[in-house]
Amino acid sequence: MIPLSYNVRNLAVRKATTIASASGIALVVFVLAAALMLSEGLARTMQTSGTADTAIVLRKGNDAELSSSIEDPTVGIIRSAPGVKAKSDGTPMAVGETLVVAFMETSDGKGKTNVQIRGVPADVMDFRTNVKLDEGRPAQPGTDEVIAGRAISGRFKGLKLGDSFELRKNRPVKVVGVFSAGGSAFESEVWGDVDVVREAFGRRGVVSSVRVRLDSPSRFEGFQAAIEGDKRLGLVAIPEPEFYERQSEGTTMFITVMGVLIAVFFSIGAMIGATITMYAAVANRRREVGVLRALGFTRTNIVLSFLFESLLIALIGGAMGVVAALAMGLVKFSMMNFSTWSEIVFQFTPTPRILAIALGFGGVMGVLGGFFPALRAASVSAVDAMRD
Repeated sequence: MIPLSYNVRNLAVRKATTIASASGIALVVFVLAAALMLSEGLARTMQTSGTADTAIVLRKGNDAELSSSIEDPTVGIIRSAPGVKAKSDGTPMAVGETLVVAFMETSDGKGKTNVQIRGVPADVMDFRTNVKLDEGRPAQPGTDEVIAGRAISGRFKGLKLGDSFELRKNRPVKVVGVFSAGGSAFESEVWGDVDVVREAFGRRGVVSSVRVRLDSPSRFEGFQAAIEGDKRLGLVAIPEPEFYERQSEGTTMFITVMGVLIAVFFSIGAMIGATITMYAAVANRRREVGVLRALGFTRTNIVLSFLFESLLIALIGGAMGVVAALAMGLVKFSMMNFSTWSEIVFQFTPTPRILAIALGFGGVMGVLGGFFPALRAASVSAVDAMRD
């Protein structure tokens, strides 16, 4: 076996070509890792929005809150269903909410997009214990006051603390607080009084969804049977984590597919560059290869040596790409959620699995790019090479 130090020395001697080839692979690894991190970030943002002991009830045939509609009398039936946890005063832990969207202008004035407005009851903070008020104060029930999620506060005109915006035409509301929700999708929403939101959007007497806190996750099947068993209600119950997982599927798939396609196209160029580099190395080192053959190293040894050299370049580039991708973990990204057709803010989220996949992809590129040059090197005749 040819000493590995021989390959390391050759890479150090050919610094310019090594850096050029490694940089191309680094770009591919960065793009792939960033796309996978983006998908992971969206999935985690949606998953943290749900808790295992919470169920969401929607109108049957609707897979999103925006299109669902449940009448107020039905909310009382849902609250009294078996398995619903009770507060210390005996009242059921359930909230009926109305979800709508407002078309708002971004703070930089470069465009407009949908922002989710959630009408919530006065006791919503008791139900969602992970929601904390970071600035300002809670919105007063029955008033034209709202609180904005941390992720979108300041991203849109009128969403800073103390600012005002039009909920609907000639219906201004004032932002009196900014809240956080553990990095969940709720941080990309604006919350106001449920009756005020319903009145403004002409949805009197109905809510979009009802969430209930169960005694335990194991009580869900009994609760579901009670809700869905009454065909007159026309409702469907879903565990909250499962609901948010479904909400993120379309957007996550889109990001992943686009990222992989871009990485594949880039990888073709990177592999061509690596192949050209290795062919040039073979041409410039014919005499070295001849000496190695004369010393008794087999063709297999030559192939493995050049493949290792190509793999080493790929791993250097891969490491560069992974480090660059890790820096993206500090960046927040916003895009349209295809399920809600509204803005959602989330972070690039690196995981060991994602980094390993990206690095492994870079290694495969190196092996493929160096395979044919390695065969070319192995085919060099020792006698002919020594004559050159």
